[in-house]
Amino acid sequence: MKKYKLYLPIILLACTVGFTSCSSNDAMTELNTDPSKAATIDANAQLTTAELQLYGDLDASATVRSYLYAFTQQLMGCWNTTNYGGRHTQDDNEMGHIWRDLYPHAVRDLVDAENRTHNDKSKLNINAALRVYRAYIMSILTDIYGDVPYFQAGQGYIKMNPTPKFDKQKDIYTDLFAQLDTAQAQFAVGTDKITGDLIYNGNVSKWQKLVNSLRMRWAMRISDAAPDQAKKEFIKAVNDANGYMTTTDDDALIKYISGKFSFGSDAYNDYRMNRMSQLLFGNDPSNNPSFMCSTFFNELKNSGDPRTYRICRFYCDDLMSATMPDNRIDLTHEILTQNITPAPRDPGAYAWEPWPTGYTSDTLTILKKKNNLIDPGRAYNVEPKIATNFLQPDNPGTVMTSAEVKFLMAEAQVKGWNVSAETAEQLYDEGVRLSMDYLSKNYGCAPVSDAELQAFLSKNDFGHTAEKQKESINTQAWILHFTNPYEGWANLRCSGYPKLKSPADYGFTMINGHDIPVRLCYPVLESSYNKANYEDAVSRQPGGVDSWNNRVWWDVK
Repeated sequence: MKKYKLYLPIILLACTVGFTSCSSNDAMTELNTDPSKAATIDANAQLTTAELQLYGDLDASATVRSYLYAFTQQLMGCWNTTNYGGRHTQDDNEMGHIWRDLYPHAVRDLVDAENRTHNDKSKLNINAALRVYRAYIMSILTDIYGDVPYFQAGQGYIKMNPTPKFDKQKDIYTDLFAQLDTAQAQFAVGTDKITGDLIYNGNVSKWQKLVNSLRMRWAMRISDAAPDQAKKEFIKAVNDANGYMTTTDDDALIKYISGKFSFGSDAYNDYRMNRMSQLLFGNDPSNNPSFMCSTFFNELKNSGDPRTYRICRFYCDDLMSATMPDNRIDLTHEILTQNITPAPRDPGAYAWEPWPTGYTSDTLTILKKKNNLIDPGRAYNVEPKIATNFLQPDNPGTVMTSAEVKFLMAEAQVKGWNVSAETAEQLYDEGVRLSMDYLSKNYGCAPVSDAELQAFLSKNDFGHTAEKQKESINTQAWILHFTNPYEGWANLRCSGYPKLKSPADYGFTMINGHDIPVRLCYPVLESSYNKANYEDAVSRQPGGVDSWNNRVWWDVK
């Protein structure tokens, strides 16, 4: 100890001499600068991270599994899906993941990158891509929560404003269209390469098609609340020389990598795998997988949809891996050939409500002779589950597809907007075809033959009234959006189709209200951290209450 005390004055003296020999500010700056860190962030890298986060964020995906898939009645039976969305259970933590994760990460990064590339003529394309993707992310947030921070969002550092105001959804949508205008103008003259794009690999012409396709989506979204504006924007998109999505090659899909699923702490910050797939795979996959809701399964099966057993399968998961959807035993052929009655879960039901009759599997009886872990008579085996194709870590994250564009144009024709030389039914048929091709191209599903398609279309009448045609179009959009749950819930609320019954009507007790919720509540902490702006936003809701039964601006049903 004495030795250290002896050297300490000498060290301090040396440091004093060193610092007085040059500018103290320069010395301290050099001392506090980490030479291993970059001085600036590449805007392309920020675009990459923001793109990946949407389907690569484990927490945000949890909100989708717990609420959105339950409200659309595509999934049910998994404890999380039934407990929260299926039983209408409000849980602040579970409802707020999307808000709490996207604002401080994707939104912040996009706003920062957009701000740093603004008015830089050498970065017009990357700025335009950032602008479009930020608008897209913000459309998701406002569609889920209603009035949200928009114009001041992500500016905590740039403008030192940690308490942004909540903007009206009507004003947000007006600016979304303006952002598309600016982006399209920049793409027209930009020369820089977009190097951080995991959707189109920097293909500017495809980004331009996405701009017009998003304009169609958002125009249709507001078509009941602002019909004149909607028609104007939709026709503008159709007539733009840069075009819109017409084939599956135009589809906007975020690319992810393969790997093993994990729920360790690192998985919550690693966006490179599709975490939505991971959540559907399950926290305890062999005991708590994702089951199909009877609403979705019966629509597919009863309509003779050839996608029924491409999306839904029957499995014994006794041997399934805990980190990958491997070692599932597919019983679909056996169940169908033996005419075993499927038992999809009704809205609001857990996997055990009611306990399915089940059957004793010949296939599993044989396999049990070599592996005693297999139960040939497990009742769960007759409950349809998501096909393994949709549980892969490298599944794409869907932003928008050409199939959706066909359905949007079909509905525009039904509205009398005259956006195509084709009839609404022709556009509808093309949308169904593209929807089926989308599954075979991106999820490894067996291709649907022309004969299968024609048999399906012949069996299901498009309709002779505008309302029946609208129902046909949006029921197909609901099926298409099975892999795009953000859009699936938004379009269901906007169109009103398919018509869904409350889980309470199936005999289950709801925790927070009978009616299917039409938005998610704001995170409770907003009432403390951003009190004045939060209270202002809540005061604009019916009754001055932050209720998930208060419709957002465009939802005027």
